Amino acid sequence: MFDGLQGKLQDVFRQLKGEGKVGEEALAAALRQIRLALLEADVHVRVVRPFIERVRARSLGAEVLASLTPAQQVVKIVRDELTALLGEEGTELELRGRPAVVLLCGLQGSGKTTTAGKLALRLAGRGRHPALVAGDLQRAAAVEQLVQVGAAVGVPVIAPRAGEAVPALAERALREAREAGRDTLIFDTAGRLHVDAPLMAELKALAVQLAPDEVLFVADAMTGQDAVASAERFAADLPLTGVILSKLDGDSRGGAALSIRTVAKVPIRFAGVGERPADLEPFHPERLASRMIGMGDVLSLIERAEQGIDQGEAERLARKLARQEFTLEDLRDQLRQLRRMGPLAQLLELMPKAGPLKGLDASQVDEKQLVRVEALINSMTPQERRNPQLLNASRKRRITRGSGTGPQDLNRLLKQYKAMRKMFKGVRGSWLRKALGGM
Repeated sequence: MFDGLQGKLQDVFRQLKGEGKVGEEALAAALRQIRLALLEADVHVRVVRPFIERVRARSLGAEVLASLTPAQQVVKIVRDELTALLGEEGTELELRGRPAVVLLCGLQGSGKTTTAGKLALRLAGRGRHPALVAGDLQRAAAVEQLVQVGAAVGVPVIAPRAGEAVPALAERALREAREAGRDTLIFDTAGRLHVDAPLMAELKALAVQLAPDEVLFVADAMTGQDAVASAERFAADLPLTGVILSKLDGDSRGGAALSIRTVAKVPIRFAGVGERPADLEPFHPERLASRMIGMGDVLSLIERAEQGIDQGEAERLARKLARQEFTLEDLRDQLRQLRRMGPLAQLLELMPKAGPLKGLDASQVDEKQLVRVEALINSMTPQERRNPQLLNASRKRRITRGSGTGPQDLNRLLKQYKAMRKMFKGVRGSWLRKALGGM
């Protein structure tokens, strides 16, 4: 995420730190590079110009000039201004109606249907009882796709009957939701071009008919200024209450995220950060700004760890490590918990790009390696997992054949396991119990 912008901004900051003292000449050169980086990231020019001027004014202020680390102060200013561009913290939906109605709109291919399923799963996890409404009668197989999405997240779908128009479907959906005790309707609509006047008129009429609690524009983050221009037009025609940025995990530039709040004057509420149904998160401007400048997103990483790591299992592992009893079974269990936190590439994206992680490209991470490791360990007997020294040549052949891997995979695993045992051996047990037991 934001690899292109992140790399360019980090280059600028490194040059500033090399200057020692940030004078007007060095600052002007840095701002030229930042402006170019933002424009190349497809940030709207109406956003870039005032952004640069605000950074310039603050960077030439007494706060920076008197600082012992002026370059770091400039980095902080850039991060603060990026946070301001991204807008306020994303808020949960305000749902008051019975049923409450959430109307999704956006361009063709923006990800409305998959976003509808993610939103339904999120609301269900918060105690609500949502239903999805298949209101896209323009795209072939759109209704079938939403039915599949609904089945995947365990949420019912109200589909149109033969020959039923959108207004009739909306009226029936409201009635059936009340009868079935569904307190939330998420209405998926047909994707449209912002210049398509008849479809926009249909959407405006639907908004009047449903009187939705929330009208959310789903924007494909990877389309940059196209998403921004569309959001601005939709906001002019509809009472938008927020934006959901879909496909943010695939956005290497950041233009849509940085521009849409300023240009369309609509807050970003949620962000789609992956393909899984659970990959819809509240929008956190400060965390996203930190990622853009390479500082990572440790808070989101901690939240994922809290969701994916079992407290009891962490305490059990801490005790075993303190007794130097870490086995291949423990390694397998920890890898399973790590995978529950999400794709490894996503986790690495959340880490600061500094120290040993500097220059690490998350796209180079081989997720299948974790699967191979688990398959190898599962192919061992319980005795072999607890005492790998039992593994002679014949046992190794049996394990690799059973796991569908090669000798090099097994040798790599055993080498890494020995290195981990050696590392844990040098750690004091009481400190380790405290560290891992408090996860």
